[in-house]
Amino acid sequence: MKPFETAPPLEISEWINTHGPLSLSAMRGRVVMLHAFQMLCPGCVAHGLPQASKVREMFAEDDVAVIGLHTVFEHHDVMGANALKAFIHEYRLRFPVGIDKLVSGHIPLTMQAYALQGTPSLVLIDRLGRVRLNHFGRIEDMALGALIGQLSGESSMGDVATQVVNATGVCVTMNLLPD
Repeated sequence: MKPFETAPPLEISEWINTHGPLSLSAMRGRVVMLHAFQMLCPGCVAHGLPQASKVREMFAEDDVAVIGLHTVFEHHDVMGANALKAFIHEYRLRFPVGIDKLVSGHIPLTMQAYALQGTPSLVLIDRLGRVRLNHFGRIEDMALGALIGQLSGESSMGDVATQVVNATGVCVTMNLLPD
């Protein structure tokens, strides 16, 4: 996905840690951090999920929404809903988690729609519902905090400049308005 494309809807088969289904359109006006993970992904367990939990703690819920996306593309038999519920309980995850819908094949629908390369992946969506970052792999805490802070500081009308993280994890300020 390119920066400033409207975020596709989440294709979720079941929601955990929330009273009902969530939609990105209902979250307009807030920054959304979408963390794609698998229970058996070492990078997700060691870094991604603790980072998502820290973001949930550090930013006000009415300003920054954190959503976990359990997107299983391997080991399907051992990563079902019941195992995920136990995992969420044991790891004390306090943010909503959606199970990415798998219709046929091995790649779930939301993973396909966002062109995620694997897990952990992190997607940041601005207040207008536009994808501003789609990152595969580990992202440094300070870089992520700076990006979320930048997006949090933007008005819902959209500002002209933002920070993006390049492949080496360095924050770069760029004008990302579409031509």
